[in-house]
Amino acid sequence: MTKKGDNRKGGDRPTVVIKKEEIIEGGHHGGAWKVAYADFVTAMMAFFLLMWLLNATTEAQRRGLADYFSPSNVMAPTSSGSGKPFGGRTPYSEGQLVSDNGATQVIPGPAQPQPDVEEDDTLSSTATPLHSGDGSDQDSSDSATGDAAAAATPTAAEIAAAGAAAEKKTFEAAAAEIKQAIASDPALATLGQQLSVDMTSEGLRIQIMDADKQAMFATGSADLDDNAKLLLSKIAPVLQKLAEPVSIAGYTDAQPYAAGDRTNWELSADRANATRRFLEQNGLPGTRIASVSGHADRDLLLPGQPLAAVNRRIAIVVLRQAAAPAGPVIVGADAPPAAPGQN
Repeated sequence: MTKKGDNRKGGDRPTVVIKKEEIIEGGHHGGAWKVAYADFVTAMMAFFLLMWLLNATTEAQRRGLADYFSPSNVMAPTSSGSGKPFGGRTPYSEGQLVSDNGATQVIPGPAQPQPDVEEDDTLSSTATPLHSGDGSDQDSSDSATGDAAAAATPTAAEIAAAGAAAEKKTFEAAAAEIKQAIASDPALATLGQQLSVDMTSEGLRIQIMDADKQAMFATGSADLDDNAKLLLSKIAPVLQKLAEPVSIAGYTDAQPYAAGDRTNWELSADRANATRRFLEQNGLPGTRIASVSGHADRDLLLPGQPLAAVNRRIAIVVLRQAAAPAGPVIVGADAPPAAPGQN
């Protein structure tokens, strides 16, 4: 509204008054708060629903729910989460877990690239067929496959050779162990000359021989001397480690008994049996003993010197289980010089 001023003294210009009216909407401040409130209520409903599910389900069912929303396995024939609620399964898992693999993995295989061959009428008409009507190509292929399989399969001779080689290595290791046991004992420095180890067609042979003025048994008896017991105590642990059977043989020289019914046959057999008893007492199982025999003077070590001390001996043979050519494996020095002596 405009109001003019009066024409009083000093007021020659009119006075202008401007009045603005503010329009206020009655009763409310807009609807934006409704959207926010609805979001809040929805979130609270979802929260309480989650709390209810956590309280109303088992651990296995909760895992099933979690796996239900895991990435699907594109390699599987069905989607993840098939089956009843809270009990989803796949053909690749048991129980209520759904996903076995998690994220999908694609692993390239060893597929060979195939060359692109353009078909040509000329080539088609002149091409040689892959298989003949009589099946000769197939027979050739089968024959080649059979030859390759036969070459890859070891023969009986190859298996036997491999077994013999392994057994030979075992015997060589045993011989080396006996040698080391004798060399490491100062008490056996001289007795080592009366021990011989070699490989024969029968197996690993260990011989304990008499020497001049150094007998392994008392004269004319089967009682082991202390030196013989000392040598056998070093041999027994090595024999115990092996698996092959053992034979024990006794031998004498050609000196006969002066009188009586006792002969070198009984003496050699009794000495072999005394050796067996001592080895068993020192750990060799009795089931490993294959034979105990006496040979008297029928197999002299020095046939040209029938009364030599080295002819009186005990031979312990670890018998072969696989045939193989004999190869010398000598432990200790050569046999002592032959000298006459008594049985």
